[in-house]
Amino acid sequence: MFGFHYKLERNAIGFTLAVIAMASIGGFVEIAPLFTIDETVEAAPDMRVYTPLELAGRNIYIREGCYACHSQMIRTLRDEVERYGPYSLAVESKYDHPMLWGSKRTGPDIARLGGKYSDQWHVAHLINPRDVVAESKMPNYGWLMRDTLRVDDLGLHLKAMRKVGVPYTDAQIANATKDAIGQASPDSDAAAGVSERYGEATNVRAFDGVPGTVTEMDAVVAYLQILGRLTDAAHKTPMKTE
Repeated sequence: MFGFHYKLERNAIGFTLAVIAMASIGGFVEIAPLFTIDETVEAAPDMRVYTPLELAGRNIYIREGCYACHSQMIRTLRDEVERYGPYSLAVESKYDHPMLWGSKRTGPDIARLGGKYSDQWHVAHLINPRDVVAESKMPNYGWLMRDTLRVDDLGLHLKAMRKVGVPYTDAQIANATKDAIGQASPDSDAAAGVSERYGEATNVRAFDGVPGTVTEMDAVVAYLQILGRLTDAAHKTPMKTE
């Protein structure tokens, strides 16, 4: 066998063809399942898109590298399901670009974090994690409370997401800035439009506890509070654990 390999290495054309053949086999194995993706991904008629504020929070989450320590994919193992909740379904990441499944868990998986803690808990945790979790290794993110969220370009963010398949409407794109402000300002005139465009169940409140301004903290907490709640598909699917 080694003799054949040594001969192949000395033959540039033969070695190139062998590499192409092996790469083609590997590529086919990876690509073939995509032809049946419509049959393998669950249906979720109640699935909704991220609001502009939630999408901005997700972008900040990525910017700060939070995905390096927190996964967002609960495996089918019994201990994971008992700790975190129903295992993750493919459809739940349908509108995630990029995916944030991850495998590193310096901190816990947060795929089902939405609604688990109050906004106040999240704000305190982000400002100084050890105030609420004494053994936490997480760094402080206090500046999120001080930094005003940039909202003037959110329409472009939604438009970019539509390019890759997220079904944002023209009205949602045109009102992105207004809706981001309205979601964090429940007493403003803009708040009603958020529920109209994204559904009555949409969280509309001052996430950072300070009405009147829209901070990066508002955006991040809004994003964390929707994790696992864009659809109820996982809670309606019979769970089979290993």
